[in-house]
Amino acid sequence: MAGLFIGVELDDSIRDDAELASRLEEACPVDIYAARQGRVEVVDENLDECVLCALCVHAAPAGMLRVLKLYDPGAPPLEA
Repeated sequence: MAGLFIGVELDDSIRDDAELASRLEEACPVDIYAARQGRVEVVDENLDECVLCALCVHAAPAGMLRVLKLYDPGAPPLEA
């Protein structure tokens, strides 16, 4: 998607985790995640609202979610 500054990578193994979907939806202050039909969904239109708080990273299992700074390709991702 052109013009995005933030990207989110979810490991496929956690996409169907209903409990995690709810935790991510609750943790994110700018509604980047939605719990839909027991799945973790990324709300693409909200990605650029990300404030890099890392609450989602800490709510997910280690290494399963990464927040990418697309505006700085050399920057390390936010990940646990």
